Amino acid sequence: MSDVTRAKHGRPVHHWRRDAVELAALFTAVAVADGVANLIGHGPDGPALLVISALALVATAAFHTWWARRHGHAPPPADDTGARPAGTGTLWRMRTTVRDEPGSLASLCAALAGRHVDILSLQTHPLAEGTVDEFLLRAPAELEASAITRAVSLAGGDGTWIERADAHDLVDVPTRVLGLAARTAVDAAELPLALRQLLGRCTIRSLPARPAGGGPGPQPVPSDGVLEDTVMRLRAPEGGVITVERPYLPFTPTEFARARALVELDARLGPRIPRGQDVLTLPEGNAITVRRADTGDLAAARRMHERCSARTLSMRYHGPVGDADRYLNHLLSPRFGRTLAAQSASGRIIGLGHLLWDGDETEVALLVEDEWQHRGIGGELLGRLVAMAAEAGCASVYAVTRASNTGMVAAMRGLGLPLDYQIEEGTLVITARLDAAPAPARAPYDARQEAHHRAAGLWD
Repeated sequence: MSDVTRAKHGRPVHHWRRDAVELAALFTAVAVADGVANLIGHGPDGPALLVISALALVATAAFHTWWARRHGHAPPPADDTGARPAGTGTLWRMRTTVRDEPGSLASLCAALAGRHVDILSLQTHPLAEGTVDEFLLRAPAELEASAITRAVSLAGGDGTWIERADAHDLVDVPTRVLGLAARTAVDAAELPLALRQLLGRCTIRSLPARPAGGGPGPQPVPSDGVLEDTVMRLRAPEGGVITVERPYLPFTPTEFARARALVELDARLGPRIPRGQDVLTLPEGNAITVRRADTGDLAAARRMHERCSARTLSMRYHGPVGDADRYLNHLLSPRFGRTLAAQSASGRIIGLGHLLWDGDETEVALLVEDEWQHRGIGGELLGRLVAMAAEAGCASVYAVTRASNTGMVAAMRGLGLPLDYQIEEGTLVITARLDAAPAPARAPYDARQEAHHRAAGLWD
């Protein structure tokens, strides 16, 4: 007979009532056995009854043994709900190089286990001089990064690099790459963001084949790209060069192949942007449409330039008015950022807002046709651009204008964000910090595609 005995202060707890019941049952069994023995011993069929009773007892014992083995788990204690504490600790991404010989990885894993570090995922990148192992780790909260790298170094790891990870890193690599490919397929402007999320903390620059300001273009690269330690150079779909730099950690051939595959996918799909749009009503009652724009709007943007005054164009481009059209192809290209267009009810473009990837920084720029200024269009475009920058994980955005451009200053102040002003020789640079700031108005996106546009930041 199985029994569950609860414990108090680590010792079994006995009850006298249970002992009394068991003793009474024993006396009763003895009395019944004596009566049966007397009945069988004095009856004519006594030996047969004894044999039949023995067989019945054996069959009962066998059935009880089978039943106990199949269902013989003791019930849990009353205070056991079945819940178990979830894994706690700090997530780390670590990369180290080990010798390409049997036992090297085992020694590394044993060293991590000795520090109570859990290996959540592992990728290996074979190289000529060894094997680069990339880990996703969960370590005790009190264990510092230096202690982990010291243990790895003692176990034979070389060139160890480590940084904090988050829950997004728990997604396995094939799933993450497929998600990035889907985002890139929807919007050409997502390529730099996808590369940033794929490769981690790095700087990405897109250089046009023909610079807008004239002069020589970048050194051409072969169709397969070039990998040089901490720098990779890929041929951009429109003929320019995409440069990816990561000064502290060399790229592996696997990372290079994945980045090249994303760029090739972008080139095959050609120019594309989401076609969602918002219709807004201005305070005076006029309706305008805000949508994404690209190089397909080049002719309409040039016509808007023709309707703008020389003062408006000089406030925007800070140079000769005649050169304004030269920059439009670069500004409208999704390769260098995102553009929003405001158009009137007749379909005429009356305003442009640009969010430009500028190396490690992000620039915002506005141009509104003279006839439509001071109606809130610039502020609406700017708010949406800043929302796009925040969704991309940018820490700040900056605007370059003239100190006399009160409209741009007012629009930046209307964001309600911390601002930093720098003035040099009549040029005003206003920087808005986006961290810990509420997201302004949303950019027009198709609701079914919105999940593809929530990416980690591209620019450090």
